[in-house]
Amino acid sequence: MIALIDSHSHIDAGEFDADRPDVLARARDAGVTRQIVPAIALSGFENLRDLCRDEAGLFPAYGLHPMYLAEHAPAHLDALAQWIERERPVAVGECGLDFYVEGLDRDAQQRYLDAQLKLARDHDLPVILHARRAFDDVAAAIRRVGGLRGVVHSFSGSEEQALQFFRLGFHVGIGGPVTYERAQRLRAIVASMPIEWLLLETDSPDQPLSGHRGERNEPAYLVEVLDCVAALRGESRESVAAATTANAERLFSLPARPGAS
Repeated sequence: MIALIDSHSHIDAGEFDADRPDVLARARDAGVTRQIVPAIALSGFENLRDLCRDEAGLFPAYGLHPMYLAEHAPAHLDALAQWIERERPVAVGECGLDFYVEGLDRDAQQRYLDAQLKLARDHDLPVILHARRAFDDVAAAIRRVGGLRGVVHSFSGSEEQALQFFRLGFHVGIGGPVTYERAQRLRAIVASMPIEWLLLETDSPDQPLSGHRGERNEPAYLVEVLDCVAALRGESRESVAAATTANAERLFSLPARPGAS
């Protein structure tokens, strides 16, 4: 069976409270044996930590998401630093910039992002980035801070922006949007991008795939993302699965899957 890593899953979200064990079982049955679970706000850190301790194959990241700016306070950055020091997560995030949602203070977003990038650099951890209509600004922040690595999740930018992130040492996360035929620009990038910079993700419970419109997304559907990416690249699903799994293991410093060569 293929072995996949969902590089961006919010399996801790309330949408899964009623049937989380079943969702996790379906994921494992499908070959999605590990998930990176990024936080969005300080209020969720404790629950996220406990879930990842209780469930094998779940790995936490801690960060302050730009869309939840109203929930953040400057003191939360100090608390985040303490959580990182104490818990040693696999990454810092989810953090970034969102210039799509109206009413989000751009200067405040930038301050939170810069502080979290510095935490990632100082703790030698990868960073999980949210960038919506803000790819160039996020890239500029990465260059300012320096010494960073990570992933721009749910990438939807141009080919030149993808190349810009590759040069900065960042992967791009590809999920449900690539399964829509209308996403021609994204599909062209995925078809030709270097495989060593590609990660697969679902962003569960959000961003449902084309075959699941209007449904709650879940990690088991990552195999459908895999099949779409493999078809676009003209490669076998086994080779894409092996490469993207190795990419995630390397970026997040995950132990190799038991029994893997």
